[in-house]
Formats: sequence, structure tokens, C-alpha cells
Amino acid sequence: MHPKRFAKHLHHDTIVAAISDAGHKTTGEIQVSISPKHIEDPVAAAQAVFMRLGLDKSPERNGVLIFVAPRSHKFAVIGDAAVHAKCGDEFWRKLADAMTGYFRKSEFTPGIIHGVEKAGELLAEHFPRRRG
Repeated sequence: MHPKRFAKHLHHDTIVAAISDAGHKTTGEIQVSISPKHIEDPVAAAQAVFMRLGLDKSPERNGVLIFVAPRSHKFAVIGDAAVHAKCGDEFWRKLADAMTGYFRKSEFTPGIIHGVEKAGELLAEHFPRRRG
């Protein structure tokens, strides 16, 4: 799918609200990136975007990126070192499977929101927002 057509299917404000809601419960950061390019390796592309956005610079190493490449029909969800240490490969596999189910039904906004919410729950559990 062409990225502009894909973007028209997304409910931007709903996604931003989900990211904001998740962010109120954690010191971690969640970002979503939609690539306009054809991507062969979504994990490598996501890692490059992760670094470019500075998600690897957080003191607690608790950033998460949901990277979608609609032109290639591919996506990746990656977390920084501390996030991955808390959840392991199984969490990412289950999350990707669930998001794939949404995407196969062309439910792009719900799929992304599912990813944001599950990542947010993980971050809130292991990296809760502290007062002060």
C-alpha cells in the first residue's frame, strides 16, 4: 500500500492519544514511525530510526518504537536494552502476531493502538512513572 493511502486509513489523533495515555504511566517512551520507503529488513530499518530519534539515549534505556513500512507490507516493534531484558523475545513475538492479525484485516489504527497499549503496559509494569 502506498504510504499516503495508508496514512489516510490511520486515525492520527487516536494513535497520539494512545501514546499519551501510555506515557502518563511510565518513564519509558513509545514512538510510532511510518516509513514512505520500500523496506526489505524492517528490524534493521527500525533500529536505524530508533537511533535517529534518540530513543537509545534515555537514562533507563526504556524506549519502544513501532515502525511500519506500508509500501513493503512490513513492520517491526523494537525496544531498548532494558525493555528487552524485562520482556524477552516471547513478548515481541506475541505482540507482532497480534498486530499482524489487525493489519491483515486492514485495521491499521487498531493494530498500532494495540501495539502502543501492550508496550505501554509493559513499560508501566517495569518502568512506572514516579512522583516528582
